Amino acid sequence: MAFVELEQRGHVGLITINRPEVLNALNLQVLHDLDQILDQVETNQNIYVLILTGAGRSFVAGADIGEMANFTASDAKNFSRQGNSVLLRMTRFPRPIIAAVNGFALGGGCELAMSCDIRIGSNNAKFGMPEVGLGITPGFGGTQRLARIVGMSTATELVLTSRFIDAQEALQIGLINHLYPAEELLDRAFELANLIASKAQVAVRQAKQAIRIGTQIDMSSAIAFESEAFGLCFSTEDQKDAMQAFLNKEKMISYKNR
Repeated sequence: MAFVELEQRGHVGLITINRPEVLNALNLQVLHDLDQILDQVETNQNIYVLILTGAGRSFVAGADIGEMANFTASDAKNFSRQGNSVLLRMTRFPRPIIAAVNGFALGGGCELAMSCDIRIGSNNAKFGMPEVGLGITPGFGGTQRLARIVGMSTATELVLTSRFIDAQEALQIGLINHLYPAEELLDRAFELANLIASKAQVAVRQAKQAIRIGTQIDMSSAIAFESEAFGLCFSTEDQKDAMQAFLNKEKMISYKNR
């Protein structure tokens, strides 16, 4: 890929947006490369969890203004659709994705982070939705995901003012789960990813989907989906082995993921 790299460490895949000369700004090529990386991960059954980060001093500083500046209304709508297609794929991806936000996560970069399941940040991370200051709205799901994560009032303020926030405020409003020194961020991301990778993966993936789908449908339908996921897990070897180990007061060492 031209601008996106994949490195595998054990059962964890590290995806790096690598366009540091423009602070990893999102353009059509980056979106295409990210989509292709997800294709690679889908065929690699040994990757259980993904970490997404940016090269250099930025996570993703936003969409590429140089590419967008001369868009027609039709061009812009198509760009939004392409970006949303990739980010929705990430949200729906069967395997958990952790955003390790190592610097600027602005506009499309903040939207990219929000499409991940878990977000952690370095102490020099900056978040914001600057679009209305550029005469546009967020276009990659920002108006929808931000409100679901931090609440409608806070999301409305951040979007309508274009105000940037630091990592401490992002932690306070629930935009990120944890805050670490910059030099520790990736190590902590791998600790979290490896902890998730050490669990029964059928259960992990079913739980991710139940949480995601449950935020989009009514409670009765969500509970019904959870019951299906719960029942499915009882057809796995991992459920039988883990519960027998518990009854025997033994520690479950590893899972078969089937």
